[in-house]
Amino acid sequence: MNNHSSSKFVSSMKTNRLLLVILLGFAASFAAAQPTKPATPAPAATSPVEKGPAKAYPLKICLVTDSDLDSMGDEVSMLYQGQVIKFCCKPCEKKFLRNPEKYLAKLAAEQAGKK
Repeated sequence: MNNHSSSKFVSSMKTNRLLLVILLGFAASFAAAQPTKPATPAPAATSPVEKGPAKAYPLKICLVTDSDLDSMGDEVSMLYQGQVIKFCCKPCEKKFLRNPEKYLAKLAAEQAGKK
């Protein structure tokens, strides 16, 4: 390689590097300028959580797994249609929300059996 071609090569590399820096700068400014949508809560009519007085949770076990409430650490609780529901862990809460009717029927059966 002679002096002339090596200086051309170095110049080409500098040009490519400069173009890359400019392109990255534009990409970063474009990404920063994109508006982000705020998370919107579900409409009140379809929300399972209601405000007002809550019915106490009558069981000492997780509604989903029948395990002790503290078997997985701190218990998790939520208010669903005016009823406090307690779980042994966060995954049980998610499982409950996939099929709440099943677990509410189980809760009603447990309460009826205690009477």
